[in-house]
Amino acid sequence: MNTFGGKFKVSIFGESHGRAVGIVVDGVPAGISLSEQDFSEDISRRKSGAKGTTPRIEDDKPEILSGVFGGKTTGAPLTVVFRNNNTRSSDYEIFKEKPRPGHADFAAGVKWDNFNDPRGGGHFSGRLTLPVVAAGVVAKKAVDDVCINARLVEVGGVAGGEDKWKDVLDRAIADGDSLGGIVECSIEGVPTGVGEPFFDSLESVISHAVFSIPGVRGIEFGDGFHAARMKGSEHNDPITSETGHCLKNGAGGINGGLANGNPIVFRVAFKPTSSIRRPQTTYDFTTGRMDTLEIPGRHDVCFALRTPVVVEAMAAISLADLMLR
Repeated sequence: MNTFGGKFKVSIFGESHGRAVGIVVDGVPAGISLSEQDFSEDISRRKSGAKGTTPRIEDDKPEILSGVFGGKTTGAPLTVVFRNNNTRSSDYEIFKEKPRPGHADFAAGVKWDNFNDPRGGGHFSGRLTLPVVAAGVVAKKAVDDVCINARLVEVGGVAGGEDKWKDVLDRAIADGDSLGGIVECSIEGVPTGVGEPFFDSLESVISHAVFSIPGVRGIEFGDGFHAARMKGSEHNDPITSETGHCLKNGAGGINGGLANGNPIVFRVAFKPTSSIRRPQTTYDFTTGRMDTLEIPGRHDVCFALRTPVVVEAMAAISLADLMLR
Protein backbone atom coordinates (compact mmCIF):
# COMPACT_ATOMS: atom_id res chain seq x y z
CA MET A 1 0.00 0.00 0.00
CA ASN A 2 1.79 3.14 1.20
CA THR A 3 4.69 1.27 2.81
CA PHE A 4 7.82 -0.12 1.16
CA GLY A 5 10.59 -2.30 2.53
CA GLY A 6 11.14 -4.85 5.25
CA LYS A 7 14.29 -4.11 7.26
CA PHE A 8 14.45 -0.46 6.17
CA LYS A 9 10.80 0.47 5.90
CA VAL A 10 9.31 3.74 4.63
CA SER A 11 5.67 4.79 4.99
CA ILE A 12 4.48 7.85 3.08
CA PHE A 13 1.50 10.04 3.96
CA GLY A 14 -0.26 13.25 2.98
CA GLU A 15 -1.85 14.92 -0.04
CA SER A 16 -0.67 17.69 -2.33
CA HIS A 17 -3.01 20.33 -0.86
CA GLY A 18 -3.45 18.83 2.60
CA ARG A 19 -1.79 20.31 5.68
CA ALA A 20 1.44 18.41 5.13
CA VAL A 21 3.19 15.54 3.42
CA GLY A 22 5.66 13.32 5.19
CA ILE A 23 7.46 10.04 5.69
CA VAL A 24 8.02 7.58 8.53
CA VAL A 25 11.23 5.56 8.27
CA ASP A 26 11.53 2.49 10.49
CA GLY A 27 14.72 0.44 10.80
CA VAL A 28 17.13 3.39 10.75
CA PRO A 29 20.34 2.32 12.50
CA ALA A 30 20.97 4.19 15.75
CA GLY A 31 23.83 6.66 16.01
CA ILE A 32 23.69 8.24 12.53
CA SER A 33 24.31 11.99 12.56
CA LEU A 34 21.18 13.73 11.25
CA SER A 35 19.81 17.26 11.35
CA GLU A 36 17.25 19.18 9.33
CA GLN A 37 20.11 20.91 7.47
CA ASP A 38 21.25 17.53 6.10
CA PHE A 39 18.20 17.45 3.82
CA SER A 40 18.89 20.83 2.17
CA GLU A 41 21.10 19.75 -0.75
CA ASP A 42 18.85 17.00 -2.09
CA ILE A 43 15.67 18.99 -1.47
CA SER A 44 17.08 21.92 -3.46
CA ARG A 45 17.71 19.59 -6.43
CA ARG A 46 14.01 18.75 -6.52
CA LYS A 47 12.73 22.33 -6.15
CA SER A 48 10.67 24.04 -8.81
CA GLY A 49 11.25 27.46 -10.34
CA ALA A 50 13.54 26.68 -13.30
CA LYS A 51 12.32 26.79 -16.91
CA GLY A 52 9.85 23.98 -17.57
CA THR A 53 8.92 23.43 -13.92
CA THR A 54 5.81 24.42 -11.98
CA PRO A 55 5.54 28.00 -10.68
CA ARG A 56 4.23 26.59 -7.38
CA ILE A 57 7.02 27.39 -4.92
CA GLU A 58 6.92 25.83 -1.45
CA ASP A 59 9.31 26.32 1.47
CA ASP A 60 10.01 22.56 1.51
CA LYS A 61 11.33 22.94 5.05
CA PRO A 62 11.75 19.56 6.79
CA GLU A 63 10.55 19.09 10.36
CA ILE A 64 11.93 16.08 12.21
CA LEU A 65 9.22 14.96 14.62
CA SER A 66 10.77 11.77 16.01
CA GLY A 67 13.71 9.42 15.80
CA VAL A 68 16.50 11.93 16.47
CA PHE A 69 17.95 13.01 19.81
CA GLY A 70 21.05 15.08 20.35
CA GLY A 71 21.76 15.15 16.62
CA LYS A 72 21.84 11.32 16.33
CA THR A 73 19.25 8.80 15.18
CA THR A 74 17.82 6.85 18.10
CA GLY A 75 16.78 3.64 16.35
CA ALA A 76 13.11 4.51 16.85
CA PRO A 77 10.93 5.36 13.83
CA LEU A 78 12.04 8.59 12.16
CA THR A 79 9.27 10.98 11.08
CA VAL A 80 9.83 13.96 8.77
CA VAL A 81 7.05 16.30 7.61
CA PHE A 82 6.79 19.18 5.15
CA ARG A 83 3.99 21.75 5.44
CA ASN A 84 1.96 22.75 2.38
CA ASN A 85 1.52 26.52 2.26
CA ASN A 86 1.24 27.57 -1.40
CA THR A 87 -1.95 25.87 -2.64
CA ARG A 88 -4.78 26.89 -5.00
CA SER A 89 -7.30 24.10 -4.54
CA SER A 90 -10.08 25.74 -6.58
CA ASP A 91 -8.10 24.96 -9.75
CA TYR A 92 -8.96 21.27 -9.29
CA GLU A 93 -12.72 21.34 -8.72
CA ILE A 94 -13.50 20.65 -12.37
CA PHE A 95 -11.68 17.31 -12.48
CA LYS A 96 -14.43 15.33 -10.72
CA GLU A 97 -16.73 16.21 -13.61
CA LYS A 98 -14.06 16.15 -16.30
CA PRO A 99 -11.14 13.88 -15.33
CA ARG A 100 -7.79 14.70 -16.89
CA PRO A 101 -6.61 12.39 -19.69
CA GLY A 102 -3.55 10.47 -18.52
CA HIS A 103 -4.04 11.31 -14.83
CA ALA A 104 -5.37 9.25 -11.90
CA ASP A 105 -8.50 11.41 -11.43
CA PHE A 106 -10.96 8.88 -12.85
CA ALA A 107 -9.38 5.66 -11.51
CA ALA A 108 -8.94 7.09 -8.00
CA GLY A 109 -12.51 8.39 -7.94
CA VAL A 110 -13.85 4.94 -8.84
CA LYS A 111 -11.60 3.12 -6.36
CA TRP A 112 -12.59 5.30 -3.38
CA ASP A 113 -16.14 6.30 -4.39
CA ASN A 114 -14.97 9.90 -4.86
CA PHE A 115 -13.94 10.21 -1.22
CA ASN A 116 -10.32 10.71 -2.30
CA ASP A 117 -8.78 14.19 -2.06
CA PRO A 118 -8.57 15.50 -5.66
CA ARG A 119 -6.83 18.79 -4.86
CA GLY A 120 -3.50 19.08 -6.62
CA GLY A 121 -3.71 15.40 -7.54
CA GLY A 122 -4.07 14.45 -3.87
CA HIS A 123 -2.04 11.42 -2.87
CA PHE A 124 -1.08 10.88 -6.53
CA SER A 125 0.74 14.20 -6.85
CA GLY A 126 4.43 14.63 -7.57
CA ARG A 127 4.41 16.59 -4.29
CA LEU A 128 4.69 13.18 -2.58
CA THR A 129 8.18 12.77 -4.02
CA LEU A 130 9.42 15.37 -1.52
CA PRO A 131 9.20 13.05 1.52
CA VAL A 132 10.69 10.30 -0.66
CA VAL A 133 13.74 12.52 -1.16
CA ALA A 134 13.92 12.98 2.62
CA ALA A 135 13.88 9.22 3.15
CA GLY A 136 16.58 8.94 0.50
CA VAL A 137 18.84 11.27 2.48
CA VAL A 138 18.54 8.97 5.48
CA ALA A 139 19.04 5.86 3.34
CA LYS A 140 22.21 7.29 1.81
CA LYS A 141 23.59 7.80 5.31
CA ALA A 142 22.67 4.22 6.24
CA VAL A 143 24.70 2.86 3.26
CA ASP A 144 27.34 5.58 3.15
CA ASP A 145 29.93 3.42 1.38
CA VAL A 146 27.67 3.39 -1.68
CA CYS A 147 27.80 6.27 -4.18
CA ILE A 148 24.57 6.97 -6.10
CA ASN A 149 24.39 9.49 -8.95
CA ALA A 150 21.44 10.13 -11.24
CA ARG A 151 21.25 12.63 -14.08
CA LEU A 152 18.79 13.64 -16.76
CA VAL A 153 20.03 12.42 -20.15
CA GLU A 154 17.06 13.12 -22.44
CA VAL A 155 14.17 15.60 -22.61
CA GLY A 156 11.42 15.40 -25.21
CA GLY A 157 13.42 12.91 -27.27
CA VAL A 158 16.49 15.17 -27.30
CA ALA A 159 19.68 13.80 -25.72
CA GLY A 160 22.40 16.04 -24.34
CA GLY A 161 22.28 18.80 -21.74
CA GLU A 162 20.46 21.97 -20.71
CA ASP A 163 21.61 24.03 -23.70
CA LYS A 164 20.13 21.49 -26.12
CA TRP A 165 16.87 21.29 -24.14
CA LYS A 166 16.17 25.03 -24.09
CA ASP A 167 14.58 25.07 -27.55
CA VAL A 168 12.42 21.99 -27.04
CA LEU A 169 11.21 23.35 -23.68
CA ASP A 170 10.45 26.76 -25.18
CA ARG A 171 8.38 25.14 -27.94
CA ALA A 172 6.41 23.01 -25.49
CA ILE A 173 5.73 26.05 -23.28
CA ALA A 174 4.58 28.08 -26.28
CA ASP A 175 2.33 25.22 -27.45
CA GLY A 176 0.83 24.66 -24.01
CA ASP A 177 2.10 21.11 -24.13
CA SER A 178 4.42 18.93 -22.01
CA LEU A 179 7.47 16.70 -22.37
CA GLY A 180 8.83 13.46 -20.97
CA GLY A 181 12.42 12.56 -20.18
CA ILE A 182 14.92 9.85 -19.31
CA VAL A 183 17.04 9.68 -16.14
CA GLU A 184 20.15 7.51 -15.91
CA CYS A 185 21.36 6.32 -12.52
CA SER A 186 24.77 4.84 -11.70
CA ILE A 187 25.61 3.20 -8.36
CA GLU A 188 29.10 2.27 -7.21
CA GLY A 189 30.29 0.50 -4.09
CA VAL A 190 27.55 -2.12 -3.75
CA PRO A 191 29.14 -5.33 -2.41
CA THR A 192 29.06 -8.34 -4.72
CA GLY A 193 26.15 -10.62 -3.90
CA VAL A 194 23.64 -8.03 -2.67
CA GLY A 195 20.15 -9.12 -3.71
CA GLU A 196 17.79 -11.92 -2.70
CA PRO A 197 16.55 -14.10 -5.52
CA PHE A 198 13.90 -14.89 -6.54
CA PHE A 199 11.33 -12.13 -5.90
CA ASP A 200 13.71 -9.79 -4.08
CA SER A 201 16.33 -9.71 -6.80
CA LEU A 202 18.26 -6.46 -6.88
CA GLU A 203 16.52 -5.33 -10.09
CA SER A 204 13.11 -6.31 -8.67
CA VAL A 205 13.49 -4.25 -5.51
CA ILE A 206 14.88 -1.19 -7.30
CA SER A 207 12.21 -1.43 -10.01
CA HIS A 208 9.44 -1.76 -7.43
CA ALA A 209 10.57 1.43 -5.71
CA VAL A 210 11.27 3.37 -8.91
CA PHE A 211 7.89 2.51 -10.44
CA SER A 212 6.27 4.10 -7.38
CA ILE A 213 7.46 7.52 -8.59
CA PRO A 214 4.53 9.27 -10.31
CA GLY A 215 4.88 9.29 -14.08
CA VAL A 216 7.39 6.46 -14.52
CA ARG A 217 6.70 4.41 -17.66
CA GLY A 218 9.74 2.17 -17.93
CA ILE A 219 13.06 1.05 -16.46
CA GLU A 220 15.97 -0.85 -18.03
CA PHE A 221 19.28 -2.11 -16.65
CA GLY A 222 22.53 -2.15 -18.62
CA ASP A 223 21.85 -2.94 -22.27
CA GLY A 224 18.16 -3.08 -21.39
CA PHE A 225 15.76 -3.61 -24.30
CA HIS A 226 18.65 -3.44 -26.74
CA ALA A 227 19.74 -6.84 -25.37
CA ALA A 228 16.72 -8.43 -27.07
CA ARG A 229 18.21 -7.44 -30.43
CA MET A 230 21.70 -8.74 -29.64
CA LYS A 231 23.24 -12.18 -30.00
CA GLY A 232 24.58 -14.06 -27.02
CA SER A 233 28.11 -13.53 -28.29
CA GLU A 234 27.44 -9.77 -28.27
CA HIS A 235 25.63 -9.52 -24.94
CA ASN A 236 27.80 -11.90 -22.92
CA ASP A 237 30.32 -9.87 -20.96
CA PRO A 238 33.86 -11.20 -20.35
CA ILE A 239 35.05 -11.05 -16.74
CA THR A 240 38.49 -9.43 -16.72
CA SER A 241 39.64 -9.58 -13.09
CA GLU A 242 39.27 -11.46 -9.82
CA THR A 243 36.97 -8.71 -8.55
CA GLY A 244 34.45 -9.60 -11.27
CA HIS A 245 35.06 -6.54 -13.43
CA CYS A 246 33.30 -6.98 -16.78
CA LEU A 247 34.52 -5.63 -20.09
CA LYS A 248 31.31 -3.79 -21.08
CA ASN A 249 29.00 -3.98 -18.04
CA GLY A 250 26.15 -4.83 -20.38
CA ALA A 251 24.24 -6.42 -17.49
CA GLY A 252 24.23 -3.11 -15.63
CA GLY A 253 26.03 -4.53 -12.61
CA ILE A 254 23.57 -7.34 -11.88
CA ASN A 255 23.58 -11.05 -12.75
CA GLY A 256 20.96 -13.47 -11.48
CA GLY A 257 19.44 -10.74 -9.37
CA LEU A 258 22.70 -10.22 -7.47
CA ALA A 259 25.19 -7.35 -7.59
CA ASN A 260 28.18 -8.60 -9.60
CA GLY A 261 30.78 -6.06 -8.44
CA ASN A 262 30.39 -3.68 -11.38
CA PRO A 263 28.58 -0.33 -11.24
CA ILE A 264 24.81 -0.73 -11.25
CA VAL A 265 23.44 1.26 -14.18
CA PHE A 266 19.78 1.74 -15.05
CA ARG A 267 17.62 4.22 -16.95
CA VAL A 268 14.12 5.43 -16.11
CA ALA A 269 11.55 6.75 -18.60
CA PHE A 270 9.17 9.49 -17.43
CA LYS A 271 6.01 10.31 -19.34
CA PRO A 272 5.01 13.87 -20.33
CA THR A 273 3.07 15.74 -17.63
CA SER A 274 -0.66 14.96 -17.91
CA SER A 275 -1.82 18.48 -17.02
CA ILE A 276 -1.27 20.72 -20.05
CA ARG A 277 -2.64 24.12 -21.10
CA ARG A 278 -3.51 22.89 -24.59
CA PRO A 279 -7.27 22.10 -24.91
CA GLN A 280 -8.07 18.38 -24.82
CA THR A 281 -11.19 16.24 -24.98
CA THR A 282 -12.45 14.06 -22.14
CA TYR A 283 -15.69 12.57 -20.87
CA ASP A 284 -17.95 14.94 -18.95
CA PHE A 285 -19.72 12.96 -16.22
CA THR A 286 -22.27 15.75 -15.74
CA THR A 287 -23.52 15.91 -19.32
CA GLY A 288 -22.71 12.31 -20.24
CA ARG A 289 -20.77 13.18 -23.40
CA MET A 290 -17.30 14.10 -24.58
CA ASP A 291 -16.35 17.71 -24.03
CA THR A 292 -13.41 20.09 -24.21
CA LEU A 293 -11.17 20.34 -21.17
CA GLU A 294 -8.92 23.32 -20.51
CA ILE A 295 -6.81 22.65 -17.44
CA PRO A 296 -6.20 25.50 -14.96
CA GLY A 297 -3.53 25.47 -12.29
CA ARG A 298 0.25 25.36 -12.06
CA HIS A 299 2.00 22.36 -13.54
CA ASP A 300 5.44 21.22 -14.70
CA VAL A 301 5.96 21.28 -18.45
CA CYS A 302 8.53 18.52 -17.87
CA PHE A 303 8.55 17.11 -14.35
CA ALA A 304 11.39 14.77 -15.38
CA LEU A 305 13.64 17.82 -14.89
CA ARG A 306 13.20 17.46 -11.13
CA THR A 307 13.39 13.67 -10.84
CA PRO A 308 17.07 12.63 -10.79
CA VAL A 309 17.27 13.14 -7.02
CA VAL A 310 14.01 11.20 -6.59
CA VAL A 311 15.45 8.27 -8.55
CA GLU A 312 18.56 8.43 -6.35
CA ALA A 313 16.35 8.35 -3.26
CA MET A 314 14.43 5.27 -4.41
CA ALA A 315 17.69 3.50 -5.27
CA ALA A 316 19.12 4.36 -1.84
CA ILE A 317 15.97 3.14 -0.05
CA SER A 318 16.10 -0.14 -2.00
CA LEU A 319 19.78 -0.72 -1.22
CA ALA A 320 19.36 0.16 2.45
CA ASP A 321 16.55 -2.39 2.75
CA LEU A 322 18.66 -5.13 1.12
CA MET A 323 22.03 -4.31 2.70
CA LEU A 324 20.77 -3.93 6.27
CA ARG A 325 19.14 -7.37 6.29
